[in-house]
Amino acid sequence: MEDILKFFSDNREMFYFVILSIFVGVEVIGGVPTVLHTPLMSGANAIHGVVIVGAIYVMLKMDTNDVLALSLGFLAVLLGTLNVVGGFVVTDRMLEMFKKKK
Repeated sequence: MEDILKFFSDNREMFYFVILSIFVGVEVIGGVPTVLHTPLMSGANAIHGVVIVGAIYVMLKMDTNDVLALSLGFLAVLLGTLNVVGGFVVTDRMLEMFKKKK
């Protein structure tokens, strides 16, 4: 328990930054008009592609005995991949709406 409290006290600024980033992200996303959500999702797909590559790179550098770090890395890769695939599916469906019908 002491180690956990020490970790939180040593990394207090990081936790403040993450919490502030969440609030700023919610406000920014909430202010975007509905018409722009799909084009912005395409941009987010590219960002999540970078997240996937970064998570794989970090997992390669981890100690093979560190199960928690490898599990979190696997979860990051899995969720990032789901986000990229889902974003491309939605973008493809949106682009289908603009094609001329035969």
